[in-house]
Amino acid sequence: MVRTIFLDRDGVLNRKMPEGRYVTSTSEFHPLPGVPHAIARFNRAGLRVIVVSNQRGIALGLYTAEDVRLIHESFQRDLAQQKARVDAFYFCPHDKNECDCRKPLPGLFEQAQAEFPGIAGESSVMIGDSWSDIEFGRRLGMKTVFIEGDPEFQKPGAESARDLADLRLASLGEAADALLADLSTLQSPR
Repeated sequence: MVRTIFLDRDGVLNRKMPEGRYVTSTSEFHPLPGVPHAIARFNRAGLRVIVVSNQRGIALGLYTAEDVRLIHESFQRDLAQQKARVDAFYFCPHDKNECDCRKPLPGLFEQAQAEFPGIAGESSVMIGDSWSDIEFGRRLGMKTVFIEGDPEFQKPGAESARDLADLRLASLGEAADALLADLSTLQSPR
């Protein structure tokens, strides 16, 4: 039974920048069509919604952890206007090979589990647009959903991620449709 939805940020919730560029401020954070509605549907279904994001640009000195928090606070305010919410945001501020929280390593999941002890991999879904997202979910025993997104902005390894994922869909809205249809089938009396 699914209880928690883990979401990658860039490319799933908001328009992704070209490879090598980063969302550094609220003015560069542009939610994708249908995202607030999809999150609201997860909320109404009683699912916990958690964002897990690698934010390497902090380690590169392009923006700060406070900039990321401000982006998330602004997004949360926008969601609230549409009766939606993210239960928590976790991000890795490190460069490659510096920590255990950079996806696909489990640190962000462990941070979420510390705050929400009921979280378990087998009752969670990871929705992302890169190999590190899908591998993160797979390592933790989650169902995985690959969001196709704009092919021009896909990271190297997207083809592998597509092949590894349990589902491949075009948007978070389509993921909500598929996952919530599964939930209603599982919850309906036989």
